[in-house]
Amino acid sequence: MATLSDFEVQDIHGKSQSMASYLGKVLLVVNVASRCGFTSQYGGLQTLQNAFADRGFFVLGFPCNQFGAQEPGSNDSIHAFCETTYGVTFPMFAKIHVNGSEADPLFEWLKSSAPGVLGTQAIKWNFTKFLIDRQGNVVKRYAPNTAPEAIRTDIEALL
Repeated sequence: MATLSDFEVQDIHGKSQSMASYLGKVLLVVNVASRCGFTSQYGGLQTLQNAFADRGFFVLGFPCNQFGAQEPGSNDSIHAFCETTYGVTFPMFAKIHVNGSEADPLFEWLKSSAPGVLGTQAIKWNFTKFLIDRQGNVVKRYAPNTAPEAIRTDIEALL
């Protein structure tokens, strides 16, 4: 069975990164988009990052254009938008697919580890969130409409 440390991803600048580097940290992995009704959640995600970074917490943002073509830009334009509009400092990664035959293996693992409502694995929309503990276990999946602030207590419990 796969674990968090089995996955390699590309950061927003195209550099390969092992997810093993995040073992020992609490993570909130989110598929994000810049032109979505939930895009303002970037602000709440950054608030969580600011509040808990010194305790070993990271938000990890994975842009995805699979839902309403709401993330059409390049990795560079996505990065610039996040920094200038929301002051994002948390790690951002290269644009990926989260569903279908081209789904990133990390997201396949996340979806199988924490299925959605009625056991469905497919991600329904942008800003689906996965909380991962320090040992690299998926603890919980949150719907796109779950505000980042509503996850605060769950994050604190793992820190």
